[in-house]
Amino acid sequence: MSGQNKDDNNWWKPPKNVTKFYLIIIAIVLAINIFVVPVVQEYQVQELPYSTFIEQVESDQVSEVEINQYDLSWRLDDDKQVYQTGRIDDPNLVQRLSDKNITFKADIYEPRSPLVSFLLTFVLPILFFSWLSRRMMKRMMGGDKSGFPGGSGGIMNFGKSNAKKYVKSDNSKTFTDVAGQEEAKDSLVEVVDFLKRPAKYQKIGAKAPKGILLVGPPGTGKTLLAQAVAGEADVPFFSIAGSEFVEMFVGRGAAKVRDLFKQANDQAPCIVFIDEIDTIGKKRDGNMSGNDEREQTLNQLLTEMDGFEGNEGVILLAATNRPESLDKALLRPGRFDRQVRVELPDLKGRIAILKVHAKNYQVDHTIDYAYIARATAGASGADLANIVNEGALRAVRMGRDKVSQTDLEEAVEVVIAGEQRKNEILSPQEKRVVAYHEIGHALVAAKQSQSAPVEKITIIPRTSGALGYTMQVESDQKSLYSKQELYNKIVTLAGGRAAEEIVFNEITTGASNDIEKMTKMARSLVTQYGMTSEFDMMQIESNVNPYLSEDTQSQVSGGMAHDVDKKVLAIIKQAHNEAGEILLANREKLNVLSEYLLKEETITGQEFMKLLNQ
Repeated sequence: MSGQNKDDNNWWKPPKNVTKFYLIIIAIVLAINIFVVPVVQEYQVQELPYSTFIEQVESDQVSEVEINQYDLSWRLDDDKQVYQTGRIDDPNLVQRLSDKNITFKADIYEPRSPLVSFLLTFVLPILFFSWLSRRMMKRMMGGDKSGFPGGSGGIMNFGKSNAKKYVKSDNSKTFTDVAGQEEAKDSLVEVVDFLKRPAKYQKIGAKAPKGILLVGPPGTGKTLLAQAVAGEADVPFFSIAGSEFVEMFVGRGAAKVRDLFKQANDQAPCIVFIDEIDTIGKKRDGNMSGNDEREQTLNQLLTEMDGFEGNEGVILLAATNRPESLDKALLRPGRFDRQVRVELPDLKGRIAILKVHAKNYQVDHTIDYAYIARATAGASGADLANIVNEGALRAVRMGRDKVSQTDLEEAVEVVIAGEQRKNEILSPQEKRVVAYHEIGHALVAAKQSQSAPVEKITIIPRTSGALGYTMQVESDQKSLYSKQELYNKIVTLAGGRAAEEIVFNEITTGASNDIEKMTKMARSLVTQYGMTSEFDMMQIESNVNPYLSEDTQSQVSGGMAHDVDKKVLAIIKQAHNEAGEILLANREKLNVLSEYLLKEETITGQEFMKLLNQ
């Protein structure tokens, strides 16, 4: 056929790079022919003299005989072994076999010709291994078109970037699908306009930024923003994760970068999005060798970004939550010209995000999104989407066809503290201790002038390990906290342990989480916020990564660190004593409120304040 591949005509021809492999196969086949085949044949056919055959016939031991032009073969009774002797001209042989009633036309053993034996034992195995090795090589190279398993993802398929390409469809994202990130959207509108109307910018000589880096905590919508830009601009969208460039073989990651930008240039105007770019864009240091795979990949990325101009219509978007780890060469103007901060949403943003996600569900029109938003301070867009979905799941469990306010409130508690533990059984004494502990928190918070209002108190155990909790919700968006407000939070946290000491003259392990939070807050007050006269505005500790963890790194000597510890301990002790004084001044109310909570197990902030004011 005229369209047949040239390689298919020589399918048996071994590739040059597997010559050593074929030599090993040939050696194995020769060894089999020299050592194994003779042993097997010797086991199957045993040579005996003709006189022995006659003796066995006369003694009625022979059951079958075959006579041919080459030799004479026979079997003995109940014996699968074949015996053989050379062809003997015995005119009495047929009569002798007939007298003994021996079948002598049976096909016992048909010897092969030397040519057939050579083809089957030598040529055929070589051809088979040649075919198998070519298939394996094609699989490794990723060029097998015959359906051989794994053909398109071979380990030596250097040229493919595996980037997913999206084109505009009915499900494409737009800026209307992104809420709570108005500032980030404003920064990206210009990019969309350039991709739609490039002539307007080229006329004045302006160039679009080559690269835009989206920076922010996990779950804030960085990937969604990139998809919305592509959807708004109506251009192809290439998406790939930074980890997909990381390979075992040196040079393969760089080849993937080259292929990605080649595809982008062919499809321009388009958008290339690299998620978690810190995987390949980490800072280079003196410990890395020039042959390091990750360094070569980064170098290739830098080269490719220098190799295309902004007016070509290829925009590179990248996302990371570790901006401090990126190489400076990647962040300089001309590569990533613009950084867009995608921070946690504020109160207004959380309300908008909840409404956007609620459009996909059947919800009650009376839902107070502002209350849910106030109760979820510090939540990301992904957290809020999860809360709405958890509320929908609860509505189904309760047999309702719409999501209600109660469902969303319970979903907030599930995200914060976990599901209710129905199999957790507390003894009456333990429930009493938990009730006084939680009322201790709430009572101390209520008696301070700058504390968030109490919204809910419960002593129902949760899957997070909490035996109860007190929920406080700010009445409005809070961006700045004064020293007094932070100190009041520490005093409130100490209220649980203080209540146990006053009522039971004993302490329990129930304050472990309170102790952890108090210590972190008191240390931050001293080391990061500069709110003590002893250390003034000196930075003592710095955040290692503000987006991924709260871990800090000390910036002072050991002697000063000792003084810091003493100051933190003094703040905690002072807060503990102040909490105890507030509870002693309201001892009777502590008893009344705790007994009421012990009876109801869960009370609202309104019920709590009503009893407190009485």
